[in-house]
Amino acid sequence: MNARSAIIETRLDAARSRVAEYLELTKPRVTAMVLVTTVAGYYLGAGGAFETIVATNLLIGTALASGGTLALNQYMERDTDAVMDRTRHRPIPDNRIPALEAFWFGTLAAVIGLGYLLLTVNWLSSAVTTGIAITYLFAYTPLKRVSWSCNVVGAIPGALPPVAGWAAARGSLSLEPWVLFGIMFLWQVPHSLSIAKIYRADYKRARLWLIPLDRENSYPENPVIVVSSIILVIVGALPTLMGFAGVVYLITSVALGCAMFASAVVLVRGPETADAARRVMFASLFYLPTVLLVMVLDKV
Repeated sequence: MNARSAIIETRLDAARSRVAEYLELTKPRVTAMVLVTTVAGYYLGAGGAFETIVATNLLIGTALASGGTLALNQYMERDTDAVMDRTRHRPIPDNRIPALEAFWFGTLAAVIGLGYLLLTVNWLSSAVTTGIAITYLFAYTPLKRVSWSCNVVGAIPGALPPVAGWAAARGSLSLEPWVLFGIMFLWQVPHSLSIAKIYRADYKRARLWLIPLDRENSYPENPVIVVSSIILVIVGALPTLMGFAGVVYLITSVALGCAMFASAVVLVRGPETADAARRVMFASLFYLPTVLLVMVLDKV
């Protein structure tokens, strides 16, 4: 390899590294979950009128809006990220991306994504996605510094992607997408609280109220985990009762919902351990993608 080729290769490596750092800023795993739940909502709303071009535009716009929102979230939480073990190696606290660059990257990506949805899909899907970004950034994110009720508030933007997908398919909203919203909402509460229990030392260090920080042998979040798991079993059955999912879905959702409830009971009745919280987290991680997949495949 001559000197010119070596210089070009070095520059290409630097460019690839830079792209990877900006991609990390968009929290790819979270964005992927947003995309999956959005396209599931689109498929269920479209019925037999699934349009590949519309679905592709929906995914592009949602990916940009979601990635930009999550980048702005990292910009807003850069000080707390810097003191937590699980987040201190993110691009901003690790000084791989300057905070101002992250701000403009997130802002441009979010605005372009929302505009793209408005121009290529419809106004309603763009409006719902805008609501997701606003609620996530200006309600959930600041509330994490104040109260553990942030988990309930944060479940709202987390539950709206299938509603945005349905809006993209129909151009209107009916009861069905709000049932999907209910399933996502109820699923997130035990999921997020179990994660907060696992990383409670980190959150306490950063003074983030994902779970109560001033506890005195009291666990007020435990009844919330159990009750939301119980209601999830009930609400999870509604798609079949309403006729937009089949019997296989019903059996799957009830069985996995009961498994989540059982893991929640083990968590709250036994000693407070990270392993018990992980059982709830893993049960919830298995629940959502499985239930969505079966709902789509078993669609009536």
